[in-house]
Amino acid sequence: MNPRELRRMMQMMRRSGLNVEQMEGVELVTVKLRDKELVVEQPQVMVMKIGGQTILQVMGNISERTPSLEEVEVPITDEDVQLVASQAGVSLEEARKALKATKGDLAKAILYLKSL
Repeated sequence: MNPRELRRMMQMMRRSGLNVEQMEGVELVTVKLRDKELVVEQPQVMVMKIGGQTILQVMGNISERTPSLEEVEVPITDEDVQLVASQAGVSLEEARKALKATKGDLAKAILYLKSL
């Protein structure tokens, strides 16, 4: 869609009660799914507000990317943090940092903290 058509569409939406704006300066949009990421390069992002809700419309060239194991974020539960903290004799904050550094591996986190 060329910029002129986009502006015309935005004006029509405003007249019908939608508050529509184009978000400026967006360089990249990433949508994270369980097993992959959708990457939109050179996106045009429209922000529409209607009835207290905000809708983002993203247009652009989409590519798929599978994150490497190093990039996958592992959920860390409070129970895991408490277990590591009690076993290693450290604060909850230190235990959480160790779990993040070891990608949620309880044994590695405890061994790491005990070796300090």
